[in-house]
Amino acid sequence: MASLQESLNQLHAIDGALCAAVVDSGSGMLLGSVGTGLDMELAAAGNTEVVRAKNKTMRSLGLADKIDDILITLGKQYHVIRPLAAHEGLFIYLVLDKERSNLALARRKVQEVEQGVQI
Repeated sequence: MASLQESLNQLHAIDGALCAAVVDSGSGMLLGSVGTGLDMELAAAGNTEVVRAKNKTMRSLGLADKIDDILITLGKQYHVIRPLAAHEGLFIYLVLDKERSNLALARRKVQEVEQGVQI
């Protein structure tokens, strides 16, 4: 098990990582963040809405399932959102430089970190 800061540091060490955070989707507040390049408070609040919208849509469709991760592909960046299975209502938010990262490896590392994070 890794502390929140250790987990954030592991995420930031991923090739191409620009910044990372753990966010409370109930309030949209940051529990912790690392890195630079974005206003992480604003990103946390905005991506909370993404998670809420996807959960609402899944309920409306009658899908009895859970989100593994949400990937947003921009021109220069990947944004990965991964709910913490052991901590309902919390999610990891990772921003990657598209040219310097390997998305498949990054998603695997986020999954590893998610399983070991201790809040």
